[in-house]
Amino acid sequence: MADGGFWGNQEHAKEVVAQVKTLKVWVDPFDKIWDRAQAALEMDALLDGDPDPDMIAEVESEVVAIRDEADAFKLKSLLQGADDYRDAQVEISAGAGGTEAQDWAQMLMRMYTRWAERRGMSVEILDMSDGEEAGIKGAVLEIKGLYAYGFLHPEAGVHRLVRISPFDSQARRHTSFASIFVYPVVDNEINIEIRDEDVKMDVFRASGAGGQHVNKTSSAVRLTHLPSGIVVTCQQERSQGKNRATAMKQLKNRLYQKEVEKQAAVKAKLDANKQDVSFGSQIRSYVFQPYTMVNDHRTELKITDVQKVMDGAIDPFIEAYLKQQGS
Repeated sequence: MADGGFWGNQEHAKEVVAQVKTLKVWVDPFDKIWDRAQAALEMDALLDGDPDPDMIAEVESEVVAIRDEADAFKLKSLLQGADDYRDAQVEISAGAGGTEAQDWAQMLMRMYTRWAERRGMSVEILDMSDGEEAGIKGAVLEIKGLYAYGFLHPEAGVHRLVRISPFDSQARRHTSFASIFVYPVVDNEINIEIRDEDVKMDVFRASGAGGQHVNKTSSAVRLTHLPSGIVVTCQQERSQGKNRATAMKQLKNRLYQKEVEKQAAVKAKLDANKQDVSFGSQIRSYVFQPYTMVNDHRTELKITDVQKVMDGAIDPFIEAYLKQQGS
């Protein structure tokens, strides 16, 4: 890259720079862990001559920190998919069950938001439809952070809640469902052609919960891609133009994912033993009563601290799934 003629071929230079950035994502964290490990070994060597209790405690603390970093690096090494490094779009939809299911959908939205915050990622609500009494009918989140899609794609599927419903005057136990779908966010380098004549646009008035805060203008946008039948909506902005731009971005992501799924289907035929986790499958149950348990039905990992999971601590489930797929 330091060669004076390197930038003469812009296309080649762009490819090399992209490769360097990809390698640095792996090399830099490894070098950091290696340097910390070497420093810890040097500190440990000093203890042979002077077993100072404070230094012993410091070394032990550093060893724990290094182990945690190494475990995180090892987990990331399982993300080898072509789109794993991308940002993620998470679509949450309440299942049948009215208010109870809509409340569950909102709880899941909070869970994924908290997960992203724990990892230093940003979250943007691209679209959200409020429930009649509580919760949400559905939402689309864009989670921005390196490898967001790689970590979150194992979450796609149906999530089941069992609890005593706070909306039931007789305090009966209810079972609710919500579905999660995860898409990679497509960047401008990927050419997804969407012809104007293939898209039907409808506009309508956006509204809040229970019909409140109805806009006086038809700013909400619904786009229907006629060849595929894919429908996306956006009503978060007051401007119809901004809503259309956001909806087009969602549509582009859906079409890209559709192509990815076509390729995956072909590969699945060649590898009949590979486990298929489809959008309609029930992947996990969250039980609040009569006992507390979160059970992942694919890996059989069980965690009893439901509240911790709902606060975003879903990494053990993601890790177990990725290890299962990589084994």
